[in-house]
Amino acid sequence: MCRILVINPGGTSTKVGLYEDENSLFVEKIKHSNEELSGFDSHIAQYEFRKNHILKFLESKGITLESLDAVVGRGGPFLPLESGTYRINDKILNDVRNGKVQSEHISNIGIFLASGIAKPLGIPSFFVDPVSVDEYEPVARISGLKELPRLSLSHALNMKAVARRAAKQLNSPYETLNLIIVHLGSGISVGAHKKGRQIDSSNANDEAPFSPQRAGALPLLGLIKLCYSNQYNEKEMVKKVLKKAGLYSHLETDDVEEIEEKITNGDKKAKLTLEAMAYQVSKWIGQMAVVLSGKVDAIVISGGIAHSRFVVDYIKNKTEFLGKIIVLPGEDEMEALAMGALRVLKGEEEAKTIR
Repeated sequence: MCRILVINPGGTSTKVGLYEDENSLFVEKIKHSNEELSGFDSHIAQYEFRKNHILKFLESKGITLESLDAVVGRGGPFLPLESGTYRINDKILNDVRNGKVQSEHISNIGIFLASGIAKPLGIPSFFVDPVSVDEYEPVARISGLKELPRLSLSHALNMKAVARRAAKQLNSPYETLNLIIVHLGSGISVGAHKKGRQIDSSNANDEAPFSPQRAGALPLLGLIKLCYSNQYNEKEMVKKVLKKAGLYSHLETDDVEEIEEKITNGDKKAKLTLEAMAYQVSKWIGQMAVVLSGKVDAIVISGGIAHSRFVVDYIKNKTEFLGKIIVLPGEDEMEALAMGALRVLKGEEEAKTIR
């Protein structure tokens, strides 16, 4: 039996889970106040603070470190990588430490926490399917400006895990299927999975459907004018399009349940706005169907918003002509991380290494 510690750092919390093979013993969240975190000038600077909280938490649960077989941490927007489970080594740690990443994000610290706990114990540490999983075909990388190639940044961890779950329902190996995977969360990703590889996708921070918080693709000339309007500096613009856009921009809330309640009470603006988000998701599904030349075994809808009957029914009505639709609501990044490590520990998959 393999006992795996899972660590997933968030903006104001660190999620910690313990798995024995496929079974979750617990998944809990250690919360950190803004006051506690305000004293750190970078995410990596939070390492000792978060590690100490994790160790104290495990002690409080009666978990001895010596009982662990492996530790797995969340991976962030590193440089482009193939999908898979990776051993954490000095190369990837130094790359992140030296800023060799696509963007600064709290998830980058996950590999430091996993390695920092595992190394003194002499056990392996891993990360699985980071945000920067890149399996694009060459034609998918080219945009209309040579200075701005299309980047593969998506909710790869959950999307790959969901793809494998859907494959089991279809009684076929993931590597034999053509799937369109839709992740509906605070950011939205839509990906074309061809025979086990995500060969194209939306970029949740960039060209994508708008989401509860993010702007997605915008009218280009209008965006340029807004950037040069002297109303916002660069930092404010980034916050505007990534945190204060989408549903929030139109309705002053990013809570889909609250918006659905407004719709039930007759709010026409709320209804039109939520329909518009689902409409854009549906268009992206159509794009991914073209990427797969119309050969689609299933469209798989997942993420927190997949609990919304309003959104899912709208997408179904627009896209069901393309093929079978499978709805797997919610997201379980912790389980996906644990299962990635378990596949390696059981010899079902060979761990990759950054060189």
